[in-house]
Amino acid sequence: MLAEPSVLVLASLMAGPKHGYALITDIEAQTGRRLGPGTLYGAIGRLERDGFIAPLDAQERGRRPYRITPAGKRCYEAHVEELKQYQRALKVLATS
Repeated sequence: MLAEPSVLVLASLMAGPKHGYALITDIEAQTGRRLGPGTLYGAIGRLERDGFIAPLDAQERGRRPYRITPAGKRCYEAHVEELKQYQRALKVLATS
């Protein structure tokens, strides 16, 4: 299972490539959670190492965007399904 910052990065990249600052602002806007640069770039490094994201050519002001890979999409979708199963299990436990 991925750590929360990695899941948030993958979720943001599902909408399209983004550079670090765009990831920070997107995640904060959508979740209210602000990832610090150390947390963000640590997650990016792990995701890239594991083949779940890939860097694109640097753009304006040297910003390097990242894109989600097919393996990253599969990982993200599996994580979402696991969370749905967990939610269903919690509902069952709460009513038994």
